[in-house]
Amino acid sequence: MNHLEQLQANVEIILPQNGLEQKIRQAEIENRKLVIKLGFDPTAPDLHLGHAVVLKKLKQFQDLGHQIVIIVGSFTARIGDPTGKNKSRKPLSQEEVLFNADTYIRQLSRIIDVDRCQIRFNSDWLDGLGFSEIIQLLSRVTVAQLLHRNDFNKRFTENTPIAMHELMYPILQGFDSVHIQCDIEMGGTDQLFNCTMGRQLQESHGLDPQIVMCMPLLRGLDGKEKMSKSLNNIIGLTDAPNDMFGKTMSMPDELIAEYLDLATDFGPQEKQVLRDQLAAGENPMNIKKAIARNIIRQYHDKESAEAAEQYFINQFQNKGFDDKSFEPVAIGSIGSASERIPLIELCHRLKSEETRSSIRRMIAGGAIQVDTVRASDPNQLIELKPNTKIRIGKRTYIELI
Repeated sequence: MNHLEQLQANVEIILPQNGLEQKIRQAEIENRKLVIKLGFDPTAPDLHLGHAVVLKKLKQFQDLGHQIVIIVGSFTARIGDPTGKNKSRKPLSQEEVLFNADTYIRQLSRIIDVDRCQIRFNSDWLDGLGFSEIIQLLSRVTVAQLLHRNDFNKRFTENTPIAMHELMYPILQGFDSVHIQCDIEMGGTDQLFNCTMGRQLQESHGLDPQIVMCMPLLRGLDGKEKMSKSLNNIIGLTDAPNDMFGKTMSMPDELIAEYLDLATDFGPQEKQVLRDQLAAGENPMNIKKAIARNIIRQYHDKESAEAAEQYFINQFQNKGFDDKSFEPVAIGSIGSASERIPLIELCHRLKSEETRSSIRRMIAGGAIQVDTVRASDPNQLIELKPNTKIRIGKRTYIELI
């Protein structure tokens, strides 16, 4: 593919339609780099494969020599972006914003070269706006225009409250584009309205309007909603290889084509081969394994991908208990050698994130095993001795050492 085709690949919306070609030609004539903006509010500290869809497109621009500007919503996160649902998002404190932003920036380096990016905090210019300047900014946008945003329109129609600060949010995001004189703003399709606000405000300030490039939203592992930490349907960029592999294998079969296109870095021919194999009746599990290996290679390495696949085979495909991969846990970290403690207490010490009531349910459901015996009594006394093997649930296999 030529550069233009490469940059347009997988993009769901380009506004205006021929805008990218015009921007590239304009930058060549002016002998300058394009300014590519991606903004995020650090509302949670972890990035996932859904974020990576946009970040990979930024990487393509960066590899072609253009200037990437990451806007950290250090001001707007303290306001609270409308969620797209029927209520506003909870604003964050300054401390939460800074903590999450630092984590985001470190994770960005897994995909883009952070050292060659500009990292800008929008509080640097928005905090300094006087009240008269804010009023002048608001005067450039009508209420009718704001109500074109789908969630605002829906809430207005349903007589659900919309706070004034929520109406200001897209305007402030658009003003970020004015401030940095952005050429292209990137985002997911759910950011289309906010990004087009940047075009409108740039024009009202006498600037050449940015184009908008929106990437498709990667669905989460539930196969329904977009990938979101709040929905617990994500594969995180910092997940351990075994977790990445297991999560990928758990996705519904109908997501295979989507993840092949948006989550892997296979070339076009490799993707087509896998699509053809799937259409010809190949076991979907084998295609998922190829996707899982590819994802882990991107964010870890080839050796980790191979080890994670073997771990998955041991844990979920091999039938024998002794064939599983057991995590070693030192007896001294949970008690004293030869101490006898109730099974429910032992499981809670080994897996502290599980409540005792959930452990009781697992025992009742036959999901806990000690050596070769499936446990049935939560009060059964278990001796803490080396080489004792314990299964807790479907995924946790532990050997006491």
